Amino acid sequence: MKKTSKRTKFIFVTGGVLSSLGKGLAAAAMGALLESRGLTVTFQKLDPYINVDPGTMNPFQHGEVYVTDDGAETDLDMGHYERYTNAVMAQKNNYTSGRIYYSVICKERRGEYLGGTVQVIPHITDEIKAAVMQLDGSVDIAIIEIGGTIGDIEGLPFIEAIRQLRNDLGREYTLFIHLTLVPYIKTAGEVKTKPTQHSVRELRASGIQPDLLVCRSEVPLDDALKDKIGLFCNLPKEQVISAVDVKSIYELPLFLHKEKLDDKALELLGIWTGKPNIEPWERLVHNIKHPTSEVTIAVTGKYVDLTESYKSLHEALVHGGIASGTKVNLRYISAEDLESKNVANLLDDCDGILVPGGFGQRGVEGKIKAIHFARKNRIPFFGICLGMQLAVVEFARDMLNLPKANSVEMDAATPDPVIYLITEWFDHRTGEIQKRDEESDLGGTLRLGAYPCVLKKESKAYAAYQAKEISERHRHRFEFNNDYRQRLEEKGLIISGVSPDNTLVEIVELGDHPWFVGCQFHPEFKSKPMQPHPLFRDFIAAALRKKEETGKK
Repeated sequence: MKKTSKRTKFIFVTGGVLSSLGKGLAAAAMGALLESRGLTVTFQKLDPYINVDPGTMNPFQHGEVYVTDDGAETDLDMGHYERYTNAVMAQKNNYTSGRIYYSVICKERRGEYLGGTVQVIPHITDEIKAAVMQLDGSVDIAIIEIGGTIGDIEGLPFIEAIRQLRNDLGREYTLFIHLTLVPYIKTAGEVKTKPTQHSVRELRASGIQPDLLVCRSEVPLDDALKDKIGLFCNLPKEQVISAVDVKSIYELPLFLHKEKLDDKALELLGIWTGKPNIEPWERLVHNIKHPTSEVTIAVTGKYVDLTESYKSLHEALVHGGIASGTKVNLRYISAEDLESKNVANLLDDCDGILVPGGFGQRGVEGKIKAIHFARKNRIPFFGICLGMQLAVVEFARDMLNLPKANSVEMDAATPDPVIYLITEWFDHRTGEIQKRDEESDLGGTLRLGAYPCVLKKESKAYAAYQAKEISERHRHRFEFNNDYRQRLEEKGLIISGVSPDNTLVEIVELGDHPWFVGCQFHPEFKSKPMQPHPLFRDFIAAALRKKEETGKK
């Protein structure tokens, strides 16, 4: 591989023993610490699964699909990266095996390999390396997370590619961090290091000696345990980092800094910086741990059995509470339960109700019941994407006396399609008209990414943003039907946000309600702990006012 300018240094993060250890959070926390020292960072997630992207994957299998400004449907770890740092993710920041293989196969079909035999090495590994090296020169440090677990068959090309990159770039430009589990056996009162030893042995068998070990455990690792792990894993104990479980994920940068992870990483990369400014993180954690009030928010969705499906939403609600010193207790309620059970029994003691995005008919009528309950009982309501669409359906059924009003997604034969399939729209990023129909592929064909929205001045949306025009990220296929716009407005529905050409309705709200807002976009993707999203901030504030007015304890 051709040598590069070598301006950017690369940190590769791998994981062992089992999945869901927190590689993404560890990478994000590392990025936060590096930024606190004045360095610029970016990230990349390399996922071994064969899907081209997670856009068509079931949330129960993969969790949330995170959308970037440029319309990439990506892994939820992209959200961690953006929440913890100033990095902005895009298409080039998330690759899967499917995307890599698809690119190689397309090149082979075009004849770019000149009739040669196409193989995993070098063609697949070269494609992976080219994806990584797109980031060279853009920042001081790029943190590359390899998805999955060491030993997974589908991950082997990625491990081989980063092994080669060390030879291509040199040791001073590459750093390998391996995250493992050090389980605590409560019945024996012992911490066991054997899983970590085996994980590192597997990694070394692939040609990679980790430079730093981050050991996830329920209890801190003492020097004796670090010595033992270092001995068996061929590392000084100073390069064995204890990553104890924390109560708030926003404590992680502070704990890793206390363990000197950032100090050791910069030393190994030959980078000198001043002391990190971690005071903002210390203030944040203090505020999270010392709230002055609390509210309970009901989240009524169809994926509540796996809350990772709503990861960004969960965090954005927490951020909204941080802004007012409020602890946000989240109560996830199955929308299907609302269809068959007494709605008041499930929702009456909640201070706010949120209906999130989703696809498909399951649980829809339960969500509509929740929306009706919030509107009639003046409980603060926030509808996102499908939640906004169903708020329009509920309003049309009740206020326009259209009992069969629906979205064509749920009922293709509805006589009153207040939400319909969008077949064409203007893409401001490309300056082109995008066209879709019922026969289009599912993957990558939604209205995706950031779109501008013009706000109505006398509205709750404008009060939140304090701006005339905003930009928010979308992920949907269906839209508000303008054929019903005038009739809905005459009955009190306020259209407070529209596209610049006034053809796409982006935000609806009610003027005679304490706080009832629905938005077609996904504001949770742009919320950060130190910069709470305006809509989540105001939603939680409204819930707190509601609680105080009703005298709830």
